[in-house]
Amino acid sequence: MSGPPDLVTVFLRWIWCRALLHNGWWLVTSVYLVVDAGLSASQLVLVGVGQGIVALAFEVPAGVVADTISRKWSLVISHVLMGTAMIATGLVTDFGLVVATQMLWGLSWTFASGADVAWISDELNEPARISTVLMRSGRAQLTGAAVGLVALGGLASLTQRSTAMVVAGAAMLLLGLYVVFRFREVRFVPAAGRRWSASWSILLRGSTLVRRSRAILVIFAATFLVNGAADAFGRMYPRQLVELGFPADPVAWFTGLGVATLLVGAVAFRMVERRIEDARAVLRWYVLSCALGAVGLVGLAGAPEDVTGSAAVLLVSGIALPLLRVIGTIWVNRETSDDVRATVHSFLAQAEYFGEIVCGFAVAMVARLFGLPLALVGCGVLLAFTVVLVQGLYARPALRQGIMDNGRS
Repeated sequence: MSGPPDLVTVFLRWIWCRALLHNGWWLVTSVYLVVDAGLSASQLVLVGVGQGIVALAFEVPAGVVADTISRKWSLVISHVLMGTAMIATGLVTDFGLVVATQMLWGLSWTFASGADVAWISDELNEPARISTVLMRSGRAQLTGAAVGLVALGGLASLTQRSTAMVVAGAAMLLLGLYVVFRFREVRFVPAAGRRWSASWSILLRGSTLVRRSRAILVIFAATFLVNGAADAFGRMYPRQLVELGFPADPVAWFTGLGVATLLVGAVAFRMVERRIEDARAVLRWYVLSCALGAVGLVGLAGAPEDVTGSAAVLLVSGIALPLLRVIGTIWVNRETSDDVRATVHSFLAQAEYFGEIVCGFAVAMVARLFGLPLALVGCGVLLAFTVVLVQGLYARPALRQGIMDNGRS
């Protein structure tokens, strides 16, 4: 039986609001860490490494909790931790304390990643629609983020950056109440019997599914590289643009760039959404997005001034990275089963965090030893290698046939 007509609407509204708060907060925070906290390029990346370490350690246990106890209440826990971390970050400037608050931020996402996709997949119970719904959620994230950039960027300009960060964190806590009262959980059945035994069984089934699916292993490897490049880029590009000529108090400029980026992304999502059920098209878009991202990163590294640099950021943040994230999620969601869905998505998130740690640490060392432009080029190399990886493994007949079969099922 399919879900009620408003189920998708409830989910998309929540995605939109969360993106508004998260992206608006991160816009202000990215400037706050550079201008107010005065962090260097290598410190900015190392903040992400610390966040990734915590997320890597807790991601799979949090996913097992979602598959064992409740997807809905995992999301509520995420909101509590996330809102707390957002507020705390706006109250500190010391490097060590910033790392600590961002580690809490990383922990908060472990309870959301996988649980959100698993919740809507189960409660909607319409496999033929779920890929389209996930693409729509990607667009909702972009449009919500655009509003968040304007709202919180404007608030930061009128008050203080730290004030806007604290307000966003408080609102994120309140958004958790929306999940409490609007997210039903009818189809999910909590694990019966001893919770420890049930959790261990889910973990084993999920890991077995991953090991036996070459398609999942391909996207895990690609995600490792892509997220390593994406996280480092996201933390470094504000400093690069400031060095290229953005004003000393650049919140308004970053807000304008962010809105333009998100609008371009929304158009790109609309184009891809029309053929998202075609597995061949999904893979082509994934490869193309990697290639565009690599070009944009190298372009940003070599940009002579802020206008050219902004165009490169538009290409990377507006088209390449958002598409790569959502297509990767859809790819894995097609390959997994209901009973271990959140756990498998948590394994995917682990690949993301592992990429943040390993690739992020490497990029941080390049930034420290050779400078910011070469670090950005290094991120572009990671995406270029991902193109080679996906195309090379996809060329194997057995893998190609498996992906096509799952795309038709």
